[in-house]
Amino acid sequence: MKPMAHLGVGIGWRPEIADAVERLDGLDWVEVVAENICPGHLPDGLRRLRERGTRIVPHGVSLGLGGADRPDAEKLAALGERAVALGAPLVTEHIAFVRTSSPLLEAGHLLPVPRTRDALDVLCENVRIAQDALPVPLALENIAALFSWPGEEMTEGQFLTELVERTGVRLLVDVANLHTNRVNRGEDPAAVLDAIPLEALAYVHVAGGVERAGVWHDTHAHPVPPVVLDLLAELRSRVEPAGVLLERDDDFPPEAELAGELAAIRAAVAAGRPAPVRARALRPLPGPAPLPVPLPAPRAARAAGPQPVPGPEAVAGAGLGPVAEPVPAPGAAPVSGATPAAGAEPGFGPQAVAGPQAVARANPAGPEAVPGPEAVAAARAFGGVEGARTRVGLGQAALLSALVAGTPVPEGFDRARIRVQARALAAKRADVVAKVAPELPGILGGRDPYREAFLAYAKHRPMTAGYRRDALDFAEHLLIRDLPADPAARRRLTAWWRERAGARPPRRIVRWARALAGRAA
Repeated sequence: MKPMAHLGVGIGWRPEIADAVERLDGLDWVEVVAENICPGHLPDGLRRLRERGTRIVPHGVSLGLGGADRPDAEKLAALGERAVALGAPLVTEHIAFVRTSSPLLEAGHLLPVPRTRDALDVLCENVRIAQDALPVPLALENIAALFSWPGEEMTEGQFLTELVERTGVRLLVDVANLHTNRVNRGEDPAAVLDAIPLEALAYVHVAGGVERAGVWHDTHAHPVPPVVLDLLAELRSRVEPAGVLLERDDDFPPEAELAGELAAIRAAVAAGRPAPVRARALRPLPGPAPLPVPLPAPRAARAAGPQPVPGPEAVAGAGLGPVAEPVPAPGAAPVSGATPAAGAEPGFGPQAVAGPQAVARANPAGPEAVPGPEAVAAARAFGGVEGARTRVGLGQAALLSALVAGTPVPEGFDRARIRVQARALAAKRADVVAKVAPELPGILGGRDPYREAFLAYAKHRPMTAGYRRDALDFAEHLLIRDLPADPAARRRLTAWWRERAGARPPRRIVRWARALAGRAA
C-alpha cells in the first residue's frame, strides 16, 4: 500500500473556532465535516486556510457505509465534489450505519455494525462502490459504541483487518473511540492495535469525553483525558502516523486551551517510541483486484473522458447543497448539552418543504414494522451479498426502531444500554433541531421548556427525513395541540412555521381531526 503523505498535527475546523484556528501556531492541517460546506461557497476562514496552503480533509458523516443499502450515488458525488474543491489528498467516513430504508428511519447518529460475516460482506461491497465513485482515496474510522450486538463472529481487530484485506481501504484510527469501547464493551485497545494492519493507517483522531454511571460518552466537548493520550503514545510506539487530529465540537475552550491540547498531542506523539511497522502480507483476493490507491478519478469519469465537476445544484438533493445545514459532531455521542452530529439535508425554505406533514404519517415504525422471526428465517434462504443485505437490513431495522420509535428491544441486546443509547439519540436530535432552528427555544421560553416539549414529541415520532423537516413537524405538532399555551408565543410559532413551510397552518377543525387520529394511533 502506498505510504500516506505527511499531514502533521491538526484540528477539526468548526465555524465557532474559525478565527482561533487561523491563529494557532504550528497547525499543519484541518479536517472539516463534509456535509457542512458547499464547494462554491466555502466559509471565509476555510478559504483563507486553503489560500495559505493548509491541507483540508473532508470528513463525511452521512454515507452509512455499514448500512444494508448501497451507498447513495448523490451523496458520493457530493463528497467527491468537496474533495476536489478542497484539493484534499483523501476523504474519510465511518464504519457505521445511520439509517434504514424499510422502514425509513434516520438515527441521526453513527451506530455500530455487527461484526458478522454478513455485515462484513455488505460493508466491503459498499466500500468498493464508494471507492469506485470517489476521485481520491477513502479512509474509514472506527466508531465509539454504547452497546454490543449479540452473536458477533469477529473481534474488532479481525473485522478491520479483513476489511482492509478485501478492499484496500485505509483506516482512520480514533484512539478516543478505542477507549470508549474499552469502557463500554470491555475491549482491549492494545489488542486492537496489535491486530490491525497499521501499514493501512491514514491518520489518527483524538478527542475528549466523559464517564457517567459506568458509561463513557464520546462527547467531543471535554478536554482530552490522559488515558486517551496514553493510547496515542501506544499507537505511536507501533507506527509513525502521517497525521494526528484533535476533534472538538462543543463547549469550545479559549484559544490558549486549544493550543495546550495540541501541545499535549505533540508531546504524546514524541513520547511513543517508534518501532518499524510490522509489515504483513495481505491475503490475495479472489476475482478482480481491489481499486488502486490513490484513485485518480472515478471509473465512470475515466471511461467517459474528462467530466465537469457538478455544481452545488446537482447535489442539493443529497443533503450537501448550497444551503447545507449544520452537522456539528461527526462521532459525538452527547450527554446533556453536547453537540449533536450527522444528518444534513436540502435547504430550508418554501422550495424545500412541500407543505405540512400529517402527524399520523410521522410514525411509520409501529410494532408491525419490526421484522419478526418469519422474516428473518425467510432472509436466511437467500445467499450471496443480496441475502446478506436482507439479513443485515432486518437486524438494523429492528434495532433502530427500538431506539427511535419505542418498539421492543430485539432479543440478545443489553436493554439498559439500549435505553442509554435511545436517550442519547433523542438528546442529540433535540440539540441539532435547536441548532438548525435556533428560534424555537426562544419562542418556547428557553432551552429547558424547548427540550421538554421536543423530547415528548420525539418519543414515538422517529425522524424519517432530516432535521429541518423535523423542526417543521415539531412546530406543526405543537400547533395542532394549541401549544404553546401562551397566545403570543403561539402566534410567533405560527408565523415561524408559515414562513418556512410555505403554507397556512391547519385550521382548528383540521387540527382537532389530526389530534384525534394521533391519539387513536
